[in-house]
Amino acid sequence: MADMLSIDEVADIMYEMVKEATGMRKLKPMDLTKNLIEGYGEKVDKKLCKNAIRKLIESERCVYTYFGGSYIELPHREGAAND
Repeated sequence: MADMLSIDEVADIMYEMVKEATGMRKLKPMDLTKNLIEGYGEKVDKKLCKNAIRKLIESERCVYTYFGGSYIELPHREGAAND
């Protein structure tokens, strides 16, 4: 079996996916998990992905938003409408 990625590596990959999707589409937690499992195969599993998402939320690098479902997005900045 291939070496598993670390939780920090998975969190960083997920963060980049969310960052790239910002403004184009919203990603659900399962979207991130499926994309990683497809891209990295045996190096990740659902439990590792779930823990990486938890780490992103707890570290405030990403936030949950609710709009007819749960999505993961970058935190919104105060006063962003004035940019």
